[in-house]
Amino acid sequence: MKLSDFYVKDTSFYKRVATIAVPIALQGLITSGVNAMDSVMIGAVSETQLSAVSLANQFINIFHIFCMGIGMGASVLVSRYYGMGDRPALKKTVTIMLRLCLAMATLFCVGTVLFPEQIMKIYTTELPIIEYGISYLNYSIISYFFLGLSLTCTIVLRNVGQVHIPLLTSIGAFFVNVGANYVFIYGKLGAPRMEEAGAAVGTLIARVFEFAIICGYMFLKDKNIGYRIKDILSPVGDLWREYIRISIPVLVSDGILALGNNSVAMIIGRLGESFVAANAVTAVTQQLSSVMIQGFSQAGAIVTGYTLGEGDKDKAWRQGYAFLSIGFVFGLIAAGICLLISEPMISFYELSDETRLLARQLMLSISVIIVFQATNSIMTKGVLRGGGDTKVLMLADNIFLWVASIPLGILAGLVFHLPAFWIYFALKIDQVLKAVWCVIRLKSGKWIKKIRSESEISQK
Repeated sequence: MKLSDFYVKDTSFYKRVATIAVPIALQGLITSGVNAMDSVMIGAVSETQLSAVSLANQFINIFHIFCMGIGMGASVLVSRYYGMGDRPALKKTVTIMLRLCLAMATLFCVGTVLFPEQIMKIYTTELPIIEYGISYLNYSIISYFFLGLSLTCTIVLRNVGQVHIPLLTSIGAFFVNVGANYVFIYGKLGAPRMEEAGAAVGTLIARVFEFAIICGYMFLKDKNIGYRIKDILSPVGDLWREYIRISIPVLVSDGILALGNNSVAMIIGRLGESFVAANAVTAVTQQLSSVMIQGFSQAGAIVTGYTLGEGDKDKAWRQGYAFLSIGFVFGLIAAGICLLISEPMISFYELSDETRLLARQLMLSISVIIVFQATNSIMTKGVLRGGGDTKVLMLADNIFLWVASIPLGILAGLVFHLPAFWIYFALKIDQVLKAVWCVIRLKSGKWIKKIRSESEISQK
């Protein structure tokens, strides 16, 4: 390979990528800011409640990841059909996506209503944390529907070039969330002091705000797709097979990955309250330092889908190598940001000396891992997924997690009791392994898959 293979000479490519990636990254930054403010504001009440909210959110994050899988699975087809100009197939894809989202939200809603105590006991055996976590979950039940629909519709809007509406909505949601948290956590403006439950109420209000704007725009105003509420009842039978072939592996992959990440959270939850609190602090920092990576990952999937939809495989391959170099560069930048903001972030919280020491070790480990995470995320969640290579990605994602990260994390944390740096590194070793694998997969060219148009499906 030559150095020139790792960049594209056409500047319009980078402008197109930046146009998509930057608004997505800014939206991710704002979302991370919301999570940071939630942690800071509840952390000011007590470490125990901070730990409870953090662990309760691990279960909610399972739903979030499932919805990301539903949305990103659909986006593989949406971007390709949008590039083809196949509007009927695009709308049917959105219909299937929304139906799956509503079914998933109902499942999680019922599970949270019936088994809140059992959910918290998955993550910890400490009774005060369990009690606070149950309180948080009880106020979060209905938020599944608002979160799921706004998240999946946001992904679809991005795939048809509407990146600014979700960004502006997130800015508004940030202020709504912080304001509602202030009122309900601390009992201001005549509201009762609800503490951890107030954090859940603040998040719910922000979710309702996002849903109203995002889904209101998509169902009532957007013209790129032309999707309306009545379309959710339209027949989609002839597209189901193609959706299952291309999109369902993304949902399965992200779903199993969510369960794996929760296994990681279960390991962390059994390392003690100080470790849980330290991880809650560092998780926010990791999100803040990796928002550009998330933006470029989704841009990689969208641009690759457009290019292949236009029928230019060679161009998509060249762009893939350019995205690989972008991933490595932004990984280094993210690592630098993580190191730069780590101490200020830790100082925001009222933490014990033990928790501060653990948080510093975790910050250092994150700064190393994030270089590899950036490289593989832009490829696996971006270029390779945009190429339709979803089945192989499903296998790769979960083999590295379940065969390497979880067993090594258990050994490092619960058997050998290694320092926090090495426990976290072991839990995230899959990011290193995937970075190496995705380079090999890109070079093979086997990641470019054919996706059938509406007319081809009908003829068959």
